[in-house]
Amino acid sequence: MEAGHTDIAILGGGLAGGLIALALAERRPGLRLAVIEREARLGGNHLWSFFASDLADGGAALVEPLIAARWDAGYDVRFPAFSRTLATPYCSITSAKLDAVLRERLPGGAIVQGEVAAVEPGRVTLADGRTLRAGAVIDARGAARLPHLVGGWQKFVGQMVRTAAPHGLVRPVVMDASVAQADGYRFVYALPFSADTVFIEDTYYSDGPQLDPGALRGRIGEWAAAQGWQVAEVLSEETGVLPVVAGGDFAAWRATMEAGSHGGVALAGVRAGLFQPLTSYSLPDAVRFALMVAGLPDLSGTGLAAASRAWAERHWRAGAFYRILAAMLLGAAPPGARWRVMQRFYRLSPGLIERFYAGGSTMMDKARILAGKPPVPLGAALKVIAGRVPLGSLGGGA
Repeated sequence: MEAGHTDIAILGGGLAGGLIALALAERRPGLRLAVIEREARLGGNHLWSFFASDLADGGAALVEPLIAARWDAGYDVRFPAFSRTLATPYCSITSAKLDAVLRERLPGGAIVQGEVAAVEPGRVTLADGRTLRAGAVIDARGAARLPHLVGGWQKFVGQMVRTAAPHGLVRPVVMDASVAQADGYRFVYALPFSADTVFIEDTYYSDGPQLDPGALRGRIGEWAAAQGWQVAEVLSEETGVLPVVAGGDFAAWRATMEAGSHGGVALAGVRAGLFQPLTSYSLPDAVRFALMVAGLPDLSGTGLAAASRAWAERHWRAGAFYRILAAMLLGAAPPGARWRVMQRFYRLSPGLIERFYAGGSTMMDKARILAGKPPVPLGAALKVIAGRVPLGSLGGGA
């Protein structure tokens, strides 16, 4: 059953796919677009946050309509030995806001709900038998596992809660690592959305992907109680298990992601490896990639596939330093002492911290991060750098 023809079909209406669609709709308004999403709501059930310093002017303008909350007073971090307030503004995008803006700004009929059954250059087949012909296909459906890569996992449960009385939190707590450590490096993250509404996330840098939502819900409640808050209602919840990449065979992984399309389909988002290897932080890369796509002179299927492959290869090469840091965190630091790595990092200059999260660390930044007495055993650190410490596989299927 023929479902029509479009210039560009974007598979997946999450952050990466949504930003590409938004950039193309704004900068190439003559194009016919189709965003294929299996769920009723674009963006699923997620919250994406970022520092204002992550985005250049073009990226900031693209993201501005999606921002659901902004904190211009900066943010706090807490560690066993010290706490600190940094002045960098912080922002969040919600799934509901992403869905609303895309439905408002994309042409009528551009959003197609359906499960993708098969993908090939120029053609997408849905599970219900519909087929869509496209001049180009961009696959932004994410990847639950990353075969041929090694590292660990960042996993979390986050809850938007309403407190019985005003909570009094005036700015985000981006990292509270003063909490009891468990299952690797643990910290709590909190965003005050209103006087009595706060998003609380319990997060772990762990060797394995196993998640115990019940245990994490209990710890969220304990953390809220420790702040003097009574949770009156849980408004929503999200869970996640994200890859922390410390190394691997990028070419083999890319070939696995492209299997079935013979390299003729462009990849985007996590499926293309476009995230910061240590933090699993994807928004800055998703914005940069969307702007790159919107500015391409050749938006044919082969042109897009070639451009996305070259972009991902450059990103992999540029991420070598962050993969070394991930390997040191996971391979050289004992699980219960990994917090020391981040405690030391957050004593560094605000500019260095900003560039780190944006994925733009300078050579001077890298030297400063590695200089001095390491917060991990020196022998273990040297073994990691020499590649003699085995790390866990991120494979198990795409």
